[in-house]
Amino acid sequence: MDKWRELRVKFIFLFSVATFLFTLFYVMLLERLSTHNIIPYPHRDTSRHLVQISEDSITPLHQTKHTLVSAYMDQRRKSWDVRIIGIFRRDSIQPLHCLFYCEDHLSSNLTQANILQHSDNFGFPYTTTDVLCEIPKKCRATHVTLVPNKEAGKHTFLPIRNQKTNGDEPQHFDFNFTVCISTLFGDYNNVLQFAQTLEMYRLLGVNRVVIYNTSCGPELDCLLRGYSQEGFVEIVPWPIDHHLKPSHGWMFSKHGGELHYFGQLTTLNECIYRNMERSRYVLLNDIDEIIMPYKHNNLMSLMNELQLQHPKTGVFLIENRIFLKNHFEPSGKFHLPQWNGVPGVNILEHIYREEPGRNVYHAHKMIVQPRMVQQISVHEPLEIFGGQFKVPPDLCWMIHTRGAWRSELKLEELHVDTKLWNFTGKLIPNVDKVLRRTGLLTERPF
Repeated sequence: MDKWRELRVKFIFLFSVATFLFTLFYVMLLERLSTHNIIPYPHRDTSRHLVQISEDSITPLHQTKHTLVSAYMDQRRKSWDVRIIGIFRRDSIQPLHCLFYCEDHLSSNLTQANILQHSDNFGFPYTTTDVLCEIPKKCRATHVTLVPNKEAGKHTFLPIRNQKTNGDEPQHFDFNFTVCISTLFGDYNNVLQFAQTLEMYRLLGVNRVVIYNTSCGPELDCLLRGYSQEGFVEIVPWPIDHHLKPSHGWMFSKHGGELHYFGQLTTLNECIYRNMERSRYVLLNDIDEIIMPYKHNNLMSLMNELQLQHPKTGVFLIENRIFLKNHFEPSGKFHLPQWNGVPGVNILEHIYREEPGRNVYHAHKMIVQPRMVQQISVHEPLEIFGGQFKVPPDLCWMIHTRGAWRSELKLEELHVDTKLWNFTGKLIPNVDKVLRRTGLLTERPF
């Protein structure tokens, strides 16, 4: 009897140890999966596999020459539910299938992908590409990926954004105006103009600025981090140069490379979908440009008038006006001593603008209602649901501080434009405040 009691005690002890070790192992496994953003799921054959979720802004697509950027719920076109934005090599397009993760399991059904290359590629081998996917029935899709064949394997999934809890939710916008800055690259460090531009936009009613950052200088990086902590700027890391050879210019025959201008076309489209459900309007322009109302005090007053006159319009085209940075306002009244040590251009000193030549193509930038846009290029929409309208210059144009476009013009042929000076009472102290907050301005203004 004592022998059986001894064996029973040993059995209970060993069972307890085994249970403890199994529990410890399971907890450590769950922690590891959580750390690496991996979700366990039952596959078709009920065996256990792992789903890898991408947290990167650029994700290579396995067994292809393509990369994926992001996925958004988009049910504006019949039969399609999800739009994946990617960068595809134009000469390597192949049939693809959409594979969904459905809340807590992998879908057993693949759906055929509809691949739509954007028509603007400027001759480069790689181009912005949309892939439309249909969600299988009885699948509450949370993540999606593309597969080049129907064989199962280890794939990297993208989260599906812009999801609603139900289809009857009222439209609510977190922001009225969002500015999309397509790309920062080449260690860009024009700090003073950057701060002036962002503070000018804030005065005009902009609530958020989204910037796709490949590289910037140390002072600008410091300024960006300050704006990001405040919540005014959203920085999207954009390491496109780790995946492709991006061009520093817009024309393949002249500038070479694999992709137009560090992926500018891709980031502009991505930014529209990123803000489709949260911003009433999106402004698409470069960091050295300000879309400026000339008959209104702010952007909302301008857009209220334009929408009243053009209620079915989704894209408003804004003409460009170049303010020459090599000509300075002669009195020097805004050559402020506290900005002497801040790198960059002081846009308040440049008041001489060109009139555009009307016998050549004239580029525009845009204010859009993102829900009416499907595809966009740099200067015009590619596919939209509503109309487009060229805003008359007397209402609004773009202040673009840069080198001359029409170099043959003499100083007396330029126009004096001091519109920015109307805002200096608030603009200058606001710029000083943000520069001082980030340690870029140490002296107080005189």
